Formats: sequence, C-alpha cells, structure tokens
Amino acid sequence: MPSDTLLYIIISVILSLAAGSVISFVFLKRSYSKSSSTAEAVILKAQEEAGRIRQEADKNGREIVEKMRRDADSDIREKRRQIEAQTARLEKREDNIDNKLSTLDKKEQQLTKIEERSKELAKNAEERLAEVEKTLEEEQKKLLDMAKLTPEDAKQQALVRVEKEMDEELGEYVHRRREQMREEADKEAREIVLQAVQRCAVDVVQEGVVATIDIPNDEMKGRIIGREGRNIRALEQAVGVDVIVDDTPGVVVVSSFDSVRREIGRRAIEKLVQDGRIHPARIEDVVEKTTAEVERQMLESAKKAAQDLGVAKLKPREIELLGRLRFRTSYGQNCLAHSAEVAAICGIMAGELRLNEATAKRIGLLHDIGKAVDHEVTGTHPAIGAELLKGLDEPPEVLNAVAAHHEDVPAESLYAFLVQAADAISASRPGARREDLERYIQRLQALENLATAHEGVEKAYAIHAGREVRVLARADKLADLDAERLAKDIAKEVEEQLSYPGEVKVTVIREKRFIEYAR
Repeated sequence: MPSDTLLYIIISVILSLAAGSVISFVFLKRSYSKSSSTAEAVILKAQEEAGRIRQEADKNGREIVEKMRRDADSDIREKRRQIEAQTARLEKREDNIDNKLSTLDKKEQQLTKIEERSKELAKNAEERLAEVEKTLEEEQKKLLDMAKLTPEDAKQQALVRVEKEMDEELGEYVHRRREQMREEADKEAREIVLQAVQRCAVDVVQEGVVATIDIPNDEMKGRIIGREGRNIRALEQAVGVDVIVDDTPGVVVVSSFDSVRREIGRRAIEKLVQDGRIHPARIEDVVEKTTAEVERQMLESAKKAAQDLGVAKLKPREIELLGRLRFRTSYGQNCLAHSAEVAAICGIMAGELRLNEATAKRIGLLHDIGKAVDHEVTGTHPAIGAELLKGLDEPPEVLNAVAAHHEDVPAESLYAFLVQAADAISASRPGARREDLERYIQRLQALENLATAHEGVEKAYAIHAGREVRVLARADKLADLDAERLAKDIAKEVEEQLSYPGEVKVTVIREKRFIEYAR
C-alpha cells in the first residue's frame, strides 16, 4: 500500500474522531443546557479525549507506516537477492553455452578441414588415376609397337608396374603414419606418468643403522652395563646388536645393519630403563616379549598398507611376508613404503589407461614380496616372489608382472609394464635410495651367512659396523678346542672370500647353561 494513501486514511480517521467529539459536545450542550458547568466539564473532557485519540491514532499510524516500510524493504531485498542469484545462474549458463558453442565451432572447423582434405585427396586420386590410365594407354601402345606383345601381355606388365608404384607409396604412407602414432603414444605416456607422479606425493624416508635411546642419568648407564659387563653382553647376545655406552651424556646407542634387530634392541632397552630391573634373566624375558611385539607391529603395518590402498582378499601368508618388508630396506629405501608407493602409482596409471585399478594395485603391492625371503632362498627376488605367489594361487597376470618387473622374463600384459614404470618412478625420486648403505648391509649379511654356515653355530651377529662378528656356538656340539678352531676357520674364510676395510674380529662364544625349576 502506498504511503500517501495510508496517510490519507489516518488523517480521515483523526478527522472523523474529532467530528464525532464535536457532535457529542454539541449534543450534550443542547441536552444539558441548564448545567453549564457540567457542559464545560464534558466539553473539556471531550477535548482531552479527542486529543488522546488523536495522539494514539498518530502513534498507531506511524507504527503501521514503519512496519509497512520494513516489510517493503525486506521484500525488496529478498527480490534483489533472488534476481542476483538468477542472474548469476543465467551468466553461468551463458558461459557454458559459449564454451559448448566454441567447442562446436572448433569441431566444425576440424570437420571442414577434414572434408576439404578428403575432397583434395579424392581429386588428387582421380587426377592420378587419370594420369595412370593415360600413361597405361601410352605404354601399352608403345609396347605393342616395340615388342609386338599381345594386348593381354602388355596389360599384365603395366599392371605389375603400377602395383609396384602403389606399394611404394603405400609403404611410405604407413611408415609416416607409424612414426606419427609413435610420437603421439610417447606424448600420452609422458602425460600419464607425470599425472601419476604428481598425484602420488609421498615422503622419502631413508633409514640409518643406529638408534639412540635417552636415559635419565649416568647411573642408569652403569646398570645397563652391569657387573663386569654381564647385562650389556646378555643384551647383545639376545638381540644381536651392538650396544654402545660411551661418555655422551644421557644417550645409549644401538647399532645394527638389521633394522628388525635394531628396533627390538631399542624398544627392549627403553622398557628395561623404564622398569629399572636390569639383569640377564629379565633382559631375555623383555627381549622375547619385544620380539613378539615387533612381529605384531609388522603384521599391522602390512594390513594397514593394504587397507589404505584398497587391496582386498590378501592371504595370511601374503600379509606375513609384506609385514617383513616393514623393517627391510633396499638402498636405504623402506621396502614396504616403496611397495605401497608403487601400488598407488600403478593404480593411477591403470585408471588413465582404463585398466583394472584393483589388479594394478595388487601387483604393485606384491611386486617386491620376494625380498622378504631372498636371504633364505637362492635366486632373484622377482623369481622368488613369483614362485611364492604361484603357491598362493595368484592369477597369471599377477605372477608374470611380478616376475617381469626387472625384465628378467618377457612381459605378457600391460600390468607388467605398469609395475616396471612405477618401480622406476619410486626408486628414482631424489634421495629415495642410497646405494652405499645397501652395499654395506650386503657385506654384513655376507659376513653373518659365512659364520652361520659352519656346523655347531647357533647364531652369528655382525657388530661394530662390521669390524666384529660375534658367533654363538652350541656347547653340546663343540668343545673348547673346537670353538678355538672355529674362530680361526671363520677368520681365514673372511680373509679369502670377503672384501672389507681394516680388520674383522671373530669372537666365538661357547657357554653352557643348566636350568632347574623349584616347585
């Protein structure tokens, strides 16, 4: 309702009320003319009432006008918002239409060019055919004149020559087309690999050969060493690590090329320090429990990697082998992390190529599974992995891709090429691998294997960065003289078979334990 009309209504109401008051006053004056004083009071009261009514009418009128103004403003704002939203949708729709029109224009231009090219080729073909027919007639006439050939023989020779020319042109076209397709394939392959690398950004982690444990005070160092070194010796023998307790305040160092042993040693020492009870029997108990804990963690790490990648229906044996890769490194790169990264890259590239992403991820995760047992079985890790997976009823494309990811066998599917590319991408990230560490670990493993190959040896540990090999001999199979002879034999074989800097100390420990239980 317009504000002027509302104002007119309010004024009319006020005038009506005033007129009513005046009429009432006149009526009362005529009716009660004898009581002038009463009339005056009535008139005064009527005037006051009229003023009050006028004030209320003004107030109500202003409130009504204000409310209507607010409602009108709210409606205007809502309409404006709706109009702006509709305008934005229309502009977006116009942009989409413009984009589609632009795309259609480009396609139309391409079709036009193709059509023009087709017409040009058809015209050239017709001209060429006309020239060939003309040439054929001329040659046929010449041949008839010169060689006195029959028309059939002349026609046959002409056809042979024309066929030869057409074969040459067709061969040139096929070669040119093949080169063009090869360039396009290389370009698309580079784009797919680039997308896979960009979408799979992972942290590069290199693992060392030492771990440090913080201890509260130097007194704890003495308790770790024990009386005459019995505690530290028991710990080194139980775990197979080198425990270094030097003058560095508040730190004990655990050194081992085997990351599993190093982790077990680190956790065992932390538990012993926290518990405070440090003696050989307690050390063996803690090491046993810590070993079980680390093995459980390896299984959980393998399950989590498979779950994160969406690789389902892995067999328990496969989970176990993948878990071993949790603390295994290859040129300083963690094998489980490397396998998970290869699986992710394989899945991305398979999606770009419209292949089965689940199969590609499964192959990528299992491609290095042979490294879990390559120190126990002879052969390359691709061949070992393929043989293991064959016994676990994996499909043929998985077996071939795993066996062929280092090109040891011919690739029989696209998945084999995918895992080769993904493996190279993961290994070639800057800083992902460190070849010196791998050669160092291989030397220490060879040192341990050489010692354990002798009869009567229970365990052998390479410690002190490979400068010492500690051999635990079985007391029931070797006498003291045999242990001394064993140390000499191992030292001689190390000199003849291994290359190493400096010298290697061979320590043979032969001890016999007698255990009884009081019940």
